[in-house]
Amino acid sequence: MIRIVSFLVMLSAVLLHPGTPRAAEGPRPINAEVKTIKVGVIGLDNYQAVAFTELFHNPKAAEHLSGLKVVAAFPAGSPDIEESVRELPKWIEGIKKLGVEIVKSPEDVLKQVDAVLVMSVDGRAHLEQLKAVLKAGKPVYVGRPLAASLADAVEIFRLAKEHKTPIFSCSQHRFSPGFIGMRNHPDVGEVLGCDVYGGCPREPHHPDLFWHAVHGVETLYTIMGPGCVSVSRTSTDTADVVTGVWKDGRVGTYRGIRKGAPKYSATVFGSKGVSTAGVYGHGVPVKGVVPTNDKYMGYEATAIEIVKFFKTGTPPVSAEETIELFAFMEAAEESKRQNGAVVKLETVLTKAQKK
Repeated sequence: MIRIVSFLVMLSAVLLHPGTPRAAEGPRPINAEVKTIKVGVIGLDNYQAVAFTELFHNPKAAEHLSGLKVVAAFPAGSPDIEESVRELPKWIEGIKKLGVEIVKSPEDVLKQVDAVLVMSVDGRAHLEQLKAVLKAGKPVYVGRPLAASLADAVEIFRLAKEHKTPIFSCSQHRFSPGFIGMRNHPDVGEVLGCDVYGGCPREPHHPDLFWHAVHGVETLYTIMGPGCVSVSRTSTDTADVVTGVWKDGRVGTYRGIRKGAPKYSATVFGSKGVSTAGVYGHGVPVKGVVPTNDKYMGYEATAIEIVKFFKTGTPPVSAEETIELFAFMEAAEESKRQNGAVVKLETVLTKAQKK
C-alpha cells in the first residue's frame, strides 16, 4: 500500500521540478466575448489536421462543433519518416482548399491564433514544437503520439504547468462512443477487466507501442481508467501482449497485432456481464455527443471535446492520466528488454524524472 501511495504522490509531483511554484490559478479559458476562436495548426503530415478543420468549418455543424475557425498552418514534417514524406504534400493541398493560410514558421502561426493544434505525426518533434506554444499561453491539443518517450511527455506537462497553459492529448479512440460508453454499459456494469486489441505496426524512430499502438493503450485506459501499477510484456514479430495490473487488483491487457486483420475492439469483463466494445458496436450515447451504435465517430467525438476545451480551458483528460498511460508503454518497453519481466510504473517514472 505504501508503494502505491508513493507512486501516486510521485505522479502528481512530476509535473513540477523542484523550485517551480505550483500554479495558484486554474486553467485560463479564452475570452468568452470572442465569438470565433482562431485556431492554428503545426504539422500537416497527418490527415487529422484536415479532418478536424472540415468539421470546424462545416456551415451545418451543430452547436457543439461551432465557434472555431482554422486560419493558419505550418506544414512541419519529418524527412526520415516514410509516412510523413508521403502524406505531407497531400494534406498541405487538402487544408489549403479549406481556406487555411500556409505560413513559414510556427511563430507565424502563433501571431494569428487563439489556440493551437499540434498535428505532426512525429512524437520526437512535439516537445520542441510545443515550447513556444506553451510559453505563449495558447491552449493546445496534441495529436497522437504526444511524445516518443516518457521523459518528453513528463517535460511537456511540466512546461504547461510552469506557463499555466491548458493542454491535452489523446487518441481519437478516446471519445468514440463504442469505447468510452463501456465505462457505464448496462450489459457490463462495473468494469472488472478488459482485453483490448488493435494494430501495432512498428516505426524505427519510435518505441514499439508509442507509434500506432498508443490507440489501443488509450482504449484500455478509456475503459479501465487510471491506476495501473505494473506491466509485463510478451513480444514476437507477429504480436505483442501487454498485461497490466491495477492497484485494486483488476487486470487489463493490450494485444498489438502485426500479422493478420488489425481490427480495433475490446472484450470488457464486468459485474453484470461480458461484452464486446469497438468502433462498430455497442455504442452508448455520451453526453454532448450525437448517439450512434454503428458509426466510428472518432474524429467527430474528439473534435467536440477540442471545441469544449478551447472554450473553457479545461482538459477532458488529465495530465496525470496521460503521464500514467505513457509510463504504462515505457514499462512495457522495459519489460521487453528484460524478456517479459514485471516492471513497475513507479520505476520507469522515477527514471524519466532524472532525464
